Order: sequence, then structure tokens, then C-alpha cells
Amino acid sequence: MENMKVVILCGGRGMRLMQETEFRPKPLVEIGSRPILWHIMKIYDHYGYRDFILCAGYKGDMIKEYFLNYRAMNDDFTIHLGKKSEMKFHDKGAQEEWNITIADTGLESMTGSRLKKIEQYIDSDEFMVTYGDGVTDADIGKLVKFHKDSKKIATVLGVHPQSRFGELISDGKTVKEFSEKPQVKEAYINGGFFVFNKSIFDYLKKDDKCILEREPLEKIAKNNQMSIYKHDGFWQCMDTQRDMELLNDVWRNNKAAWKVW
Repeated sequence: MENMKVVILCGGRGMRLMQETEFRPKPLVEIGSRPILWHIMKIYDHYGYRDFILCAGYKGDMIKEYFLNYRAMNDDFTIHLGKKSEMKFHDKGAQEEWNITIADTGLESMTGSRLKKIEQYIDSDEFMVTYGDGVTDADIGKLVKFHKDSKKIATVLGVHPQSRFGELISDGKTVKEFSEKPQVKEAYINGGFFVFNKSIFDYLKKDDKCILEREPLEKIAKNNQMSIYKHDGFWQCMDTQRDMELLNDVWRNNKAAWKVW
């Protein structure tokens, strides 16, 4: 397998989840006992992609501290205090074999700007990008193969989101079917899991106002250089308090479809 980098956008403020993000960056908001960022990285890890670039911004120092202290927080250890302090870790099981680059991409930078600022770390023709707040059971290996076969600059995972409102199927004045949390069945939306050719950097600027999802991707699509990998399975972002509670509920009840590892 080629050494394909995975870029995770971790710098936003997460304004719609301020109950949590007032104190920590959204990627560190937990599902179960682990940050959603860890869950996302475990998904990629399962498919063999273990080289990560984290685009930090808002409270980025907390993301740095999380990984600097990662082993101490997840393993038993014995520490000797004195003039020559020593620490011995007692492995509790398999450890993640991850390479992680954490890049400070600015407090106010938009997504396109953050991506442009880590260009120097991309050393392959293709790489992946996702947001630090969404999980899916989509097959990442198949997504990559689809992108390569398409020979386009960009591929996006298209998903059917879960509706925030109940759906009523009626016959005249009579409700025939009531679905509390239906999945939108017609249109696909941007699921936030991308595969890009390195030439996408030609469409980006370091200007903090450069938004990936606006002019860059709009222009790429207009030039017929974007493909969609349609996924009808599980996908969920953590955008609000309700989303966070939903993800924690399915995790707690062992129904987390994204737990493919």
C-alpha cells in the first residue's frame, strides 16, 4: 500500500456545540471515553492508513497535549521519581502505530487555507482529507480505489443524512407511516470524506478566507474534475449537542456502525 497521508481538519471553533467546545476543541469531544478524533483515526487505521496530518487551530495546544501524553493516559506505567526519573510502560494491548504531524494552521483560517498551509507535508500524488467531527462505516479502501479509477482531481463521499425531523407518510388526512428519524433517501450530501489529487493545491490559497467547499471545489466540479462515491450506509457528524448524545448512545449500546476495527 502506498504511503497516503490523511489530513484531518481540527481547527474550527465548533460554535453549535459551545457547551463542549468552550472548554476544548471539537475533535476532542468524546464518544464513550475517547475523543471523536480517535474514532476517526481508528477508521482509517483499519484500512491501513496510519500517516496523519492534523490541521490545528482553536485550542490546538490541547490536541498536542493529548498525543504527547497519549501513552501515559492509555497504558499502566511505573514511574521512579528522583534525580534520574524513569518511566516504564506496561502495555495493556496493541498500540496504535500512527505517525502524526500536528500543524498550527491558524486560529481564524478557513478550511481551504488550512489545507494549503500543510502542502509541504504531502509527498504523494494523492491524499485524503476529512473533518474532525464525523464518522462513517464506508469502506475507505473502496473509496480510494474509486478515486484512482475516476482519474479526477477530487472524490467526495456522498451520504444520505439522517433527518432532524420526523417524516409523515400520509394518505389524505390519515398518517400511514410515522418515522421519527428517517434517512433522507433522494439527495446525497457532502459526507466530508475526500480523496484528492495533489493538483488541488493549485486551487487553494493561504489566505485565511479561502474556504475549500466554496470556490475551489465549485470550480473543480464545474471543470468535471470531481466524482462522487455514493454511500447508503451509516454516516453521522457531531455538529450539535443532540448529535453528540446520539453518537454516545449508539456507542454505549454497542450499535456503533463505524466501529469497523
